[in-house]
Amino acid sequence: MRHMNHGTCSRAVDFEVENNIITSCQFIGGCHGNTQGISKLVVGRPVDEVIQCLDGIDCNGRGTSCPAQLAEALKEYKAAHQ
Repeated sequence: MRHMNHGTCSRAVDFEVENNIITSCQFIGGCHGNTQGISKLVVGRPVDEVIQCLDGIDCNGRGTSCPAQLAEALKEYKAAHQ
């Protein structure tokens, strides 16, 4: 699934979920090392756990961040798949 990011250096995040577990995650654009780190940390974790950890993280006063955009994407995923 692809989520178009807003207010961040990364343009989008692609992710897959199976049985409520994130199985893949890749950011398009952004700070490559940081987004790779986020992706590795979230794969294998439950969707709700990742949302709880990443929701509301701010980057330089933007009101959002790459991790927060992933949380938003996962919230949208949950809403569409309930």
